[in-house]
Amino acid sequence: MKIVHIITRLILGGAQENTLITCKLLAERGHDVTLITGPAIGPEGELFNQTKDAAYKTIVINQMIRPISPLNDFIAYRKIKKILKKIQPDIVHTHSAKAGILGRFAAHSIRNSRHAIRNSRHAIRNTKIVHTIHGLAFHPYQSNRLNKFYIAIEKRAAKRTDCFITVADAMTQQAKAAGIGTEKSFVTAYSAIEEEDFLNAIDEDQVREFRVKYGISRAAIVFVTIARLFELKGHDYIIESAKALAKKYENAMWLFVGDGNLSDKYKSQVYELGLADRIKFTALLPPGRIPLAIQSSDILVHCSLREGLARAIPQAMLCGKPVVSFDVDGAREVVNEDTGRLIEPKNVEQLTNACAELIEDADLRKKLGENGRESVKEKFAPKTMVDTIEKVYNRFLEKTART
Repeated sequence: MKIVHIITRLILGGAQENTLITCKLLAERGHDVTLITGPAIGPEGELFNQTKDAAYKTIVINQMIRPISPLNDFIAYRKIKKILKKIQPDIVHTHSAKAGILGRFAAHSIRNSRHAIRNSRHAIRNTKIVHTIHGLAFHPYQSNRLNKFYIAIEKRAAKRTDCFITVADAMTQQAKAAGIGTEKSFVTAYSAIEEEDFLNAIDEDQVREFRVKYGISRAAIVFVTIARLFELKGHDYIIESAKALAKKYENAMWLFVGDGNLSDKYKSQVYELGLADRIKFTALLPPGRIPLAIQSSDILVHCSLREGLARAIPQAMLCGKPVVSFDVDGAREVVNEDTGRLIEPKNVEQLTNACAELIEDADLRKKLGENGRESVKEKFAPKTMVDTIEKVYNRFLEKTART
């Protein structure tokens, strides 16, 4: 198959890692794969280097940027159309909000052009359009006006979509509840993780060096949070919980992995609370260091208020670590009483109690961690995800052949 994937930017993030894994495995399976992306601009770090020497082609459209920009968006749309006309793909598969809109409108426009309809030999006529929902642009924490705008745009794009792939069942339910793609096919494909580095034990000397670097003692019980220091990521609730827990448990520490526009605010807050020796900041870590950060910790705590399904959760489970998470979006599809603790969003008391329970019970931490590892190994394997995606593609081609 000729397959084109389109994503807004290759920053450090779950949607981007998902897309790169998909392109890589599809190319390895013999498909002709092209990835269209915008520039990797942002403080989150970039993954663009992973496309170098890859078995798939990568095309950068400089005008495809995340903020709404009528002129840049129009130029990017025209460039996508031009590329698709040249490639004539069997599948156009879009990701993220901006690329999802521009890519689907461009592919649909070409598929329904007079040239495509007149000429049955023109491959673009039968191009199928797939969109992955990694997360939804509308949510309860922004204005109704903005939510209505995003929902209206997504409804229009859904009419130009043949199938939706979601990273969690929760995303399917929320999209349909908003009236998006209600008549379309939805398939869940959990976002794959390159599992080997998380499953393999890391040398104790590396763990010791990592802890020493961030001033963490061997006896400390460490709560690690892997998320951008950004709005709605929940660091405020973790800091509030740490205020109470730090007084009761001298060996409890917290590790914030990531960077963002709230970094200075949180560092100042931690200093003012007298918790600078208990809450540590690593800043941005390259993807290859994330397994070490998790394995050097004891418990993952994830308090984001909106998330498709945070990759940090199955990553921690693969490392055999229990998870404490707010009960949002797809979290409950992997976190339960056998693998961790689900907390009512914004409930600091519940968060504090759950963390205290795990600090006090090492056997419980071990049991939950082992259960979690077994529950996610196959579900989040790259082969599992790409098998599901490839089945969607093949189903379309079979229908086209029959027609």
